[in-house]
Amino acid sequence: MKKSIERIVNNQTVWMGQTKIGQPLPQAGLDEISPFILLHHAAPEEIPPGGPAFEVAPHPHRGFEPITFVFQGEVEHRDSRGNEAVVKGGGVQWITSGMGIIHSEGVPKSFIETGGTLEIVQLWINLPKVLKMVQPNYQMFNREDIPVIEQTHSKINVISGKINGSTGPIRSLTNITAATIEMQVQGKVQFDLPEGENGAIYQLSGSSQINGQQVGNMQLVQLGTNGSEVEIESDTESKLLVLSGQSIDEPKKMWGPYVMNTQTEIMEALRDYDMGKMGFLPR
Repeated sequence: MKKSIERIVNNQTVWMGQTKIGQPLPQAGLDEISPFILLHHAAPEEIPPGGPAFEVAPHPHRGFEPITFVFQGEVEHRDSRGNEAVVKGGGVQWITSGMGIIHSEGVPKSFIETGGTLEIVQLWINLPKVLKMVQPNYQMFNREDIPVIEQTHSKINVISGKINGSTGPIRSLTNITAATIEMQVQGKVQFDLPEGENGAIYQLSGSSQINGQQVGNMQLVQLGTNGSEVEIESDTESKLLVLSGQSIDEPKKMWGPYVMNTQTEIMEALRDYDMGKMGFLPR
């Protein structure tokens, strides 16, 4: 049985400082597709040799998982747990912030020197109360580490969970399924997502038919919990992000970089950051 399509929404534009970002989630009328609570798309941008370049200064997180999918270019990561890595195009970094971590990310100096195209998606995945204060963890895999399923003029890159028998390298605490799909004109893919879970598909570029419904450039599809089958046929060259996870039916309180269950827990996070309990990361 095919998964139903609950709604299709357009990307919204928001500003983060001087940077324009696409935000399909959250938006008016669609606060979340639990456990997915935020999706930001930095569309392809040509960075000339010498910059200016994307950079996010050290900042904390607690209570959720901030994920960065690098579709083009390179992103350099540092955090207060001593992790350092460069994620290249086709790669992903998966941070479990848990009780608290401070990190920064931006393009590495080598990329600034040569210039190039940068395109990334950041996703926030909520954690249930029982996991919000686990020890932080960092996972990073580049394109060559990610299994690929080849179908008609298409590739499915399995990042987390299992799709058509292939298991992604990310070990998700909440059994999230995550994949990216690259399709040529008249490409076609078929796969299953877990029945009973919330699903989402974001069309980064191009246009396609998803379970028989037309989806355009930079639109987000909310999938129903019924059924498991997904079929995508591309009208043009396309890139998509596929997500599935179990809904978290608990109170949620968000403030800046913290996602907790109560306002008291938000205040505790602010206090713990000020006291250095999330570690330190010099700029």
